[in-house]
Amino acid sequence: MWEFIRKQPGQLLYNSYQHASLVIQAVILATVIAVALAVVVIRIPRLAGVANAISAIGLTIPSFALLGLLIPLIGIGWQPALIAVCFYAVLPILRNAVVGLQGVEPSLVESAYGMGMSPARVLARIELPLAWPVILAGIRVSMQMSFGIAAISAYVLGPGLGTYIFSGLSNIGGAGSVASALTGTIGVVIIALIVDGLLVLLARATTSKGIRV
Repeated sequence: MWEFIRKQPGQLLYNSYQHASLVIQAVILATVIAVALAVVVIRIPRLAGVANAISAIGLTIPSFALLGLLIPLIGIGWQPALIAVCFYAVLPILRNAVVGLQGVEPSLVESAYGMGMSPARVLARIELPLAWPVILAGIRVSMQMSFGIAAISAYVLGPGLGTYIFSGLSNIGGAGSVASALTGTIGVVIIALIVDGLLVLLARATTSKGIRV
């Protein structure tokens, strides 16, 4: 495997960058979508059950099946890869965002309204900061899951380290096939651990000391 890495360090670094970039962009987009949906859900409580059901059912859809459905609609390349990763990334964040926002003390919200704060300010200054640790926990779960989904997206010629895994598996028994698959797999794990460590630092930097666990 080390010989395989030494032969193409530049390409390996580039594919690692593409893999991380795909996942991070998809999770950022998923976070915006999930938090917006969660805000709607807490404003209309009867939608909470629907949101939880969608989150649970969505995670049961095989990623290969979703990618296969996207091929005739979008084609191959980074677009279906981004959509697939974003789809799966939304689900854990949505569930945690709903739980986090529902866990905010109603008395705090009522007090904020009593002080004359607008609904938007209450959301930005009270609800989201208090729910942030729970939301961020969902983002961490989503991020780790998304690294695996991004690797599978090589099935539709998505960017990243999945190309090494699929190349190695498709040529199993050939020269360098095992090294290729191992390089891709271990690379995904290493990048996922690095990004998770960065999220831990982000949590410490963005979470109020009063609610930090």
